[in-house]
Amino acid sequence: MAKALIEVVLPRLAKPLYKHLELFQTGKVDEAKFTSDFEAVLNRHHAWLRKKGIDKARAAVAIHAAVIILSQSGLHSEAREANIPIEVLEIRAIREAAQDLVETYGMTYRKALDGISTLVAKYGE
Repeated sequence: MAKALIEVVLPRLAKPLYKHLELFQTGKVDEAKFTSDFEAVLNRHHAWLRKKGIDKARAAVAIHAAVIILSQSGLHSEAREANIPIEVLEIRAIREAAQDLVETYGMTYRKALDGISTLVAKYGE
């Protein structure tokens, strides 16, 4: 893939994320349903990337980063409500995503954290 992987992943995840968020925010689905439906979307995209020849861990880093980037408006709202800097919530999200990569793909925490945070810094708000 000539484009940066994240540049492919972001637009492919944006529409389904916002569709599922709208259903959740309007009360048409509960949090458990939202989580399971969106997790299915992420798994489909991960499988699609794997079929394109992308290493499973690299694909997972891109997907985790894309979710954080696409969730930044919600993180901003949450930060305002809690009266804390957005960076606090952003780093929490990055750390949780990195830990998931450690547990799921056996990556080192440092590599996972660096990969996700680099993409979020470059492509986020």
